[in-house]
Amino acid sequence: MAIQRNRCYVCDKGVAHGNNRSHANNSTRRTWKPNLQVARIVEGGKTVKIKVCTRCLNAGKIQRAPRGAAAAV
Repeated sequence: MAIQRNRCYVCDKGVAHGNNRSHANNSTRRTWKPNLQVARIVEGGKTVKIKVCTRCLNAGKIQRAPRGAAAAV
């Protein structure tokens, strides 16, 4: 599975869209991107890289893969 661009693997949080508003009430489009980090997890016996938002990381919703050659056990 390829790493998806701006989506959390766990909660599927993505980019939000809205407007910048100036003091004169002019509007221009803008985006809010989630704070995604790349994490290595073990899935189906293989180590896979995924993107996870920091809220899911801090909540412990994923278990990171151990580092080194011992990860293949």
